[in-house]
Amino acid sequence: MAISKKNTGKKAKGISGYFNDERFRLSLGSFILIFALFLTLSFVSYFFTWKTDQSFEWEKIISNPDIRVENWAGKTGAWFSSLFINQWFGIASFSVPFLLIITGLKLIRVRLTPLGRTFRITITGAILISLTLGYIFGDAAGFLGSGPGGAHGYYMAEWLNAFIGKTGTAFLIILLLFSYFLFSVKNSSIFFKNLAQKIRIKKSDPAGKTKTDPVTVPDAEDNPEITGATNLPGDELFEIDNEDSEVHNKSVYNKENDNYDGQSSVRLLIKEKKADEQSSSEEMINTQTLKDYDPTLDLPSFKSPPINLLEQYKSTETPVSKEELINNKNRIVETLGNYKIQIDKITATIGPTVTLYEIVPAPGIRISKIKNLEDDIALNLSALGIRIIAPIPGRGTIGIEVPNQNPEIVTMRSVISSVKFQESKHELPIVLGKTISNETYSVDLTRMPHLLIAGATGQGKSVGLNAILTSLLYKKHPAQLKFVLIDPKKVELTVYSKIEQHYLAKLPDTEEAIITDTQKVIHTLQSLTIEMDRRYNLLKEAHVRNVKEYNAKFVARRLNPEKGHRYLPYIVVIIDEFADLIMTAGREIETPLARLAQLARAIGIHLVIATQRPTTNIITGVIKANFPSRIAFRVTSMMDSRTILDTPGANQLIGRGDMLITAGSEMIRLQCAFIDTPEIDRITEFIGSQNGYPSAHYLPEYVDENETESAEVDLRKRDDIFDEAARLVVMHQQGSTSLIQRKFSIGYNRAGRIIDQLEAAGIVGPFEGSKARQVLVQNEYSLEQLLNEMDK
Repeated sequence: MAISKKNTGKKAKGISGYFNDERFRLSLGSFILIFALFLTLSFVSYFFTWKTDQSFEWEKIISNPDIRVENWAGKTGAWFSSLFINQWFGIASFSVPFLLIITGLKLIRVRLTPLGRTFRITITGAILISLTLGYIFGDAAGFLGSGPGGAHGYYMAEWLNAFIGKTGTAFLIILLLFSYFLFSVKNSSIFFKNLAQKIRIKKSDPAGKTKTDPVTVPDAEDNPEITGATNLPGDELFEIDNEDSEVHNKSVYNKENDNYDGQSSVRLLIKEKKADEQSSSEEMINTQTLKDYDPTLDLPSFKSPPINLLEQYKSTETPVSKEELINNKNRIVETLGNYKIQIDKITATIGPTVTLYEIVPAPGIRISKIKNLEDDIALNLSALGIRIIAPIPGRGTIGIEVPNQNPEIVTMRSVISSVKFQESKHELPIVLGKTISNETYSVDLTRMPHLLIAGATGQGKSVGLNAILTSLLYKKHPAQLKFVLIDPKKVELTVYSKIEQHYLAKLPDTEEAIITDTQKVIHTLQSLTIEMDRRYNLLKEAHVRNVKEYNAKFVARRLNPEKGHRYLPYIVVIIDEFADLIMTAGREIETPLARLAQLARAIGIHLVIATQRPTTNIITGVIKANFPSRIAFRVTSMMDSRTILDTPGANQLIGRGDMLITAGSEMIRLQCAFIDTPEIDRITEFIGSQNGYPSAHYLPEYVDENETESAEVDLRKRDDIFDEAARLVVMHQQGSTSLIQRKFSIGYNRAGRIIDQLEAAGIVGPFEGSKARQVLVQNEYSLEQLLNEMDK
């Protein structure tokens, strides 16, 4: 008997010796990993080849070498995949190669998860998934042989159905899955416990105010009765950090009881919090005694415009008829058939102005071949604005957009009154129109966060701006939103002057709130950058990251107005005809605009820029980089479409509000909502007739250094490089600040002062916007004479 035990011990020692041999482990682990990949390949292939391979008898397949199988892993792979997926666990059989991969990695000393626990959870899950799929789908008309759950899942479900009925089987499966979740997911019991506790709290206090409302730190410290008891509200705000040596060095740890004294730790952390943040605690206000601040109480009687101020246009056109759909479908099929392109399926989605025909081409048809037939399809359908989307993202189909013979009008009233807009929780909701599937399209301007609009004259660009303005006027109170309206054409936005005392913002020294003068535009943009910097300072002092968090803190009375804090309304800057500004002011417009686009989103300033000339010298790379959201109405050329959207398509629109909007990689075709001037007049008249603020919202005052210093230039205190700069200007016959700045590698302010000195000396003329100043000295000889006279 002893000999037998000894021999057994030698055998066991020999086996363990093999597994301790790194060469053996590496070889076996590699073999298992390769076998796992082999099984994965055969399983994946089974989804495509199961019909063919299942038609053979396995005895003949193995014995007859002439029989070929379709499985990518050959006859062995076909046998394994049929065994696991067809006869055993169905789709859940993918757990087998997963377990083999875990095992192989462990053998080569790569441990991802505990092997025993992983095996138990995975095998149990595979059985339950197989049973669930077998119950839900049955044999699914022979899909994969025995259905998604395999033969095991199918027959197990059928047995349970016969034994306890389908309803009983459903409850049993739900119970098993719930139990599986509890045992396999860590802390799942804690999750359900916390969920039940939250439900109890809500039931005990329907208003949502429990007895454990947090108390701010200053209140707790200023009250001598609060001594850090364990039931102190807000204890959860103070956590013991294992890396905080200061807390540990203060003997918070109770050695006798072998635990942390929560009472002592709370006292210490409150004391440290008070020492470190005494300045911020002074700004805190007792939230228990004061109600939240309501900014709308500035104008408590203000009412939003009623919906009946908008027209309900009754379309006289008939909708797309069934005959039109069938004719277009037949012509599309016929045109593609002429080029030997067969399609398996075609469906139609009717929009207000465009119908989308989705086609599924036959296997082997190249998408590019259909894309190249855009003009041929348009010719055969006798229609303009044909656009092919190949493929439609996320659908696996090819879209052909065909304009309707009788387009419908999308009214502003229909989209404003839509449930999607009325129930929107966006900070700055704007509704633009309807999609090709007749759904109202609403988006949050704060998430865009700036918008660039382009389109040829008369294609709906101004209507789009009015739709944006109207959306915000219907949703936001004057205390929550201000507009900066810039209109170089002087006719598009003047209708909104009636709401100056409610919604508009302007410079303090400006008479009209609608900004039309180019120099005032420059000053306004510079003023907005000052406002941006001021708001960032407020956010820094409040220890928040964006205007939403800041206003929430201010509304909760946690910021002291006596310290300079104030409620920050959103500011939306609308610029119409941006091209005109760039042509007249150039860099002086683009520089502050680019700075605002880069930084202003977090502090609640958002830009909406429109232009009818989307050329590269107008929409520069700096502008495009900071305006990810863009709208394109119909443009005249493919190049213009590429400039605004980075892709063709806008040149194929049909006009009259037909537009493309892109936010990132997604592009959506919309029919812009139509709003006419009389409707805007009624809305602005309704708002303007109500009590408003004493004046428009004043932006920070901006003082142009060049303008103020030119009248106070002392030529006795000329810059050190004044003479060299004068010679440079006369030699180039170009009096610009940028030239001096670039040639002498100096800052803008210094170069501006030199230009002012040159103007005072009579060498260059006065400021002329974006144009270079006129050089008054024609040659270097005259300049030298002038310089000599100045030195005397």
